[in-house]
Amino acid sequence: MSMRHTTKARRGAAAAALAAALALTATGCGGGGDASDDSGAASATPRGKAGEAGKSGKGGGSDGADDSSPKAGAIGEMKGPDGVVITLTAARRDDGGFVTVDGTLTNRGQKPFNAIHWLSKETEMKSRSSLSGASLVDGSSKKRYLVLRDTDGECLCSTGLTNIKPQESRPVFAQFPAPPESVTAVDFQLPTMPSVRVRISG
Repeated sequence: MSMRHTTKARRGAAAAALAAALALTATGCGGGGDASDDSGAASATPRGKAGEAGKSGKGGGSDGADDSSPKAGAIGEMKGPDGVVITLTAARRDDGGFVTVDGTLTNRGQKPFNAIHWLSKETEMKSRSSLSGASLVDGSSKKRYLVLRDTDGECLCSTGLTNIKPQESRPVFAQFPAPPESVTAVDFQLPTMPSVRVRISG
C-alpha cells in the first residue's frame, strides 16, 4: 500500500512541476512584469478603488500567492506586516506644482489595522493615523520629497486610518511637491513598508 501511495505522490508532483513550467513559459511570453516596469500607463484612476479583476496578465508576481499580485490598473504594490497591502493606482503631476499619489489600502490580515506607524516625525502634524510619513525619493538627485501640509498643520494625505477591519479596503492618497519635469520615476516610501518605484504621469 505504501509503495502505491508513494508512486501516486511522485506522479502528482511531476504533473504539478510540468504545469508550473508551462505557466512560467506563458507568463514570459506575455511580458507580465513587475509593477516597477510599467511604462507610466497610470491613467489618473479616481482616488480609491484599484481594479478588482485580479487576473490581468500580471502573473509574474514575486510571491505567487493566491490574490497577492498587483491588481489591474495598479502601478505598484507594497506589502507590509500583518497582511497590510497598499496598491498604488496613480502618481500624477497636477496643476500647482505637486504630485498626487493615489491607491487603495487593504487589510488582508486577521486583526484590525491602525496606521499609527505611518505618521510623520514632524511634531506639528495633527493626525496620528495617516500617510503623513510617506515620501517620494528621487535617487538620481538624492532628494526626498515629504507630504505637503496645510496651514492648520494637517497633512495633504489620507487621515483617520483607524480600525480597518480584516478584508476591508479604503482609498488613500498623498500629495507631494513635484520633482523637476525631467524626473519621471521615483520611489514611494512609507514607514514599515517596502518602497516601490512608480512612474509619474502628466
